[in-house]
Amino acid sequence: MTNQRVEVVAAIVVDSEQRILMAQRADWQHQGGKWEFPGGKVETEETVNTALGRELREELGITVDETSPLLTVSHDYGEKQVLLDVHRVEAWSGEPFGAEGQPIAWVDAPSLGDFQVPDANAEIMTRVAELLNAS
Repeated sequence: MTNQRVEVVAAIVVDSEQRILMAQRADWQHQGGKWEFPGGKVETEETVNTALGRELREELGITVDETSPLLTVSHDYGEKQVLLDVHRVEAWSGEPFGAEGQPIAWVDAPSLGDFQVPDANAEIMTRVAELLNAS
């Protein structure tokens, strides 16, 4: 059996109080119940920026106005390989909410470690903590 490779876009949404927006994965999803940075699969024929805008509209009810690339992470779960293209969302319109019924939380840097995240997000957590501490 060949590993499935999935390209995913993830958003680091930072508010004016330097808190990061996290969303909880549904129990039925891969790595269900864990917390993640909002985003999702990049569909065929879709650019990373288009996917980021679509996913944040669908998941959080916001419109992305400005982003900047932060890092790319590859992770092999065995049954699935994930390539995460992570962007910092600099500006958006609307008030984020769990548009798909998922819990969301605004998290400050010292509390990031309290959230259980998928293994692929570990490197992102470190980078986000550095980003917030530098701000």
